[in-house]
Amino acid sequence: MSLLPVLAALEGSLHVGLAALGSAIGVGFVGMKAAEATGRNPGAAAAIRTQAIIFAALAEGIVFIAIFLA
Repeated sequence: MSLLPVLAALEGSLHVGLAALGSAIGVGFVGMKAAEATGRNPGAAAAIRTQAIIFAALAEGIVFIAIFLA
């Protein structure tokens, strides 16, 4: 019995899981800093929100790349 197919499946799952974890942490940091920036300058809330949404979408895109590569 060969363990190679099992290890290959485990590595693919681990790959996607770590990408999802990193993406979740990145989106959390984006939200944290966007809330902090809005608190410091409420007049720029619309511009900060737009940039935060763009950066959160870019961070979540890493998970899709990992899924396609797995």
